[in-house]
Amino acid sequence: MRVSKEELFNLMKQKFIKAGLNEGAAHDVSDVLTFADHRGIHSHGAVRVEYYSERIAKGGITANPNYTFEQTGPCSAVFGGDNGPGHQVAKQAMEKAIDMAKQSGVAVVGMKNISHSGALGYFVEMAAEQDMVAISMCQSDPMAVPFGGTEPYFGTNPIAFSAPSADDRIITFDMATTVQAWGKILDARSKNESIPDTWAVDETGAPTTNARDVHALLPISGAKGYGLMMMVDILSGSLLGVPHGMHVSSMYQDLTKGRDLGQLHIVINPAYFTNLDAFKRQISTMLDELKGQPAAEGYGEIYYPGERGKLRSAKYDKEGIEIVDDIYNYLVSDDVHFDRYHGKNRFAE
Repeated sequence: MRVSKEELFNLMKQKFIKAGLNEGAAHDVSDVLTFADHRGIHSHGAVRVEYYSERIAKGGITANPNYTFEQTGPCSAVFGGDNGPGHQVAKQAMEKAIDMAKQSGVAVVGMKNISHSGALGYFVEMAAEQDMVAISMCQSDPMAVPFGGTEPYFGTNPIAFSAPSADDRIITFDMATTVQAWGKILDARSKNESIPDTWAVDETGAPTTNARDVHALLPISGAKGYGLMMMVDILSGSLLGVPHGMHVSSMYQDLTKGRDLGQLHIVINPAYFTNLDAFKRQISTMLDELKGQPAAEGYGEIYYPGERGKLRSAKYDKEGIEIVDDIYNYLVSDDVHFDRYHGKNRFAE
């Protein structure tokens, strides 16, 4: 099923309002999810709506939260999320971070006690669109084995980066510290597709290609990915006084309770370090040089981070965004949710 960007946004927004969110929160959550689907990151788009709706309806996401913002220093602040929609918290916290970086050159804003916030690329691009460089990272519940281990300890713990150029190209790098995000497994399940044997292991610790046999995910590049996921957990968890590692709350176990997750935005104003225009021109030159590099056999051309997502967006603007039929049928239905997620394990089983 293909739908326009506008139709998809409106369908998701109305579903969230029906689940209990106020219009502003429903708008922000739907905007982040639409961003993901519009870039072809379907693991963080409409496939998540029913889960969020069930958690909202059951009280595990605060429908009308009382947010707090405490500036703890010239360049630092903590945003209290009251377990509200993580997408809205991360968006408002990034707005605050951008304003702080404009004044002080650098901003580090932590978010505590929030729910899942979706695709981090959305938030770092907010900064790049205002000539800032940004990094964002967040913790998640245990899904990945530590290097050399057999049981999950850290989450997929994603990290994202974005920077502006002198033209309309924005570098956006958004990755999980596992070989693939759990959402990719979820997307494969929804499409009844297999997965590469490098993504995950089954209960015996053996690689699996069956998305429904996944017991744990694997860190990227072995020990290097393991170190990165620990770094993300410390900076977005321990640094903010929220639960760490194996103590991070489950996405599915109890949808009546808030998740108390942590996230961190770091925003840097290039104008405080160098000439802004020269910085942006250098980024554009870098991208031109990369595009001019010879591609290895079978690759066609070299893409800069974020380019393929923009190309997919242009394609979807013409052809519509491709959504799994079952998900579309749910979005147009009168149902809020089908009690599918509460009480499940980390892989919604």
